[in-house]
Amino acid sequence: MTSLATTHPATRPRLRPAVRNATGVAAGTLLLAAAPLYLAPYATTTLTRILVFGLLAASLNLLVGVVGLPSLGHAAFFGVGAYAAAFSALHGTSGVLALLLGMAAAALVALVAGAVAVRASGVFFLMLTLAVGELTQQAADSWESVTGGSNGLYGVPAPTLSGLVLDQPATTYWYVLAFFLVGLLALRLASTSATGVVLRGVRDSEDRMRALGYRTTLVKLGAFVFAGAVAGLAGGLLAAQQRLVTPADAGFETSALALLAVVIGGTGSWWGPCLGAALVIVVRDSLGATLDGHGPLALGLLFVLVVYLLPTGIAHIRLRRAAS
Repeated sequence: MTSLATTHPATRPRLRPAVRNATGVAAGTLLLAAAPLYLAPYATTTLTRILVFGLLAASLNLLVGVVGLPSLGHAAFFGVGAYAAAFSALHGTSGVLALLLGMAAAALVALVAGAVAVRASGVFFLMLTLAVGELTQQAADSWESVTGGSNGLYGVPAPTLSGLVLDQPATTYWYVLAFFLVGLLALRLASTSATGVVLRGVRDSEDRMRALGYRTTLVKLGAFVFAGAVAGLAGGLLAAQQRLVTPADAGFETSALALLAVVIGGTGSWWGPCLGAALVIVVRDSLGATLDGHGPLALGLLFVLVVYLLPTGIAHIRLRRAAS
C-alpha cells in the first residue's frame, strides 16, 4: 500500500531572485507607463514631479550610499542642469539636445567642485559641498543676464521630439519617464558593476584600496562627476516639466530634501530613494496644502519616525515568511 508523499514548503521551487526582481521591475515600469491613462492631469503632473525629484535623490544616493560621501550641495548640479537646459530651450535648442547640454554643464561644475571637495572627508566634505550649493544659488540669483536673477527663467518652451510638441501633462510625463528610466538604469549599472565594487571598497576602507594600487581620489572624483551629471539630467527634466527655473532649485532646501528622501527610502538601494522622493513630494505638495502650510513640520515628523522605526530606510524592510 502506497502513501501519498507531501512536499515540504521548503522544497517547493521558487523563482530565482534575479527573475523575481526583473518581473517586479517590468510590472512597475508598465504601471508607471500606464499611469496617465487612469490619472487626472493634476495627479499626472504630481507624478512627473516625483520622477524628477526621484532621479535627483537616486543620483545623490550614489554618493551617500555607495561611495559614502553625504553631500549638502547636490542641488547645485540639479540647478545648473536646469538652467542650462532652460537657457538653451529659450534660444531654440529643445528636447534631447537641451538635456545633454544640461548634463554637460552639470558635469563640468561637478568636476571643478569635486576636484576640491573629494580631497576632504566627513564634516569638511559636508561643509565644502554646502558652500558649493550656496555659491551656485547666489550666482543664479545675481547673474540676471543669464539666469533671470531672482525671477528665474520663465516661459521655457515645451520640449519637442521628432517635431511633436510635448505640452500636455501625459506627453510631458512620458518624456520625463523615459529619461528617468535611462538615468536610473545608468546609476544601477554604475553601482552593481565592477566599478561599484571599487566604490564600495573606497567607502569601507580607503587606505586599503589605496594600498592595492587604486587612486582613490580619482575614483571618488569620477563618482562625484557622474552623480552630478545625472543630477543635471534631472534638472533638465525639471525645466521641461515646470517651464520655470528659479535660484531655489539650486539651493540648500532642495539639497536637504533630496538627502531626506535618500534617508527615508534607504541608502544603497536603487529604488528606495525614489520611494522616499515620492513621500517627500506628496507630504510637501499635497498634504502640506491641507495642513495650513505645515508641510515642513509634517516632513520633520516623518523623518523622526523613519529614523526611530526604520533606521535603515523603507527599502531595507524584510518581510518575514509566515511559518507553514
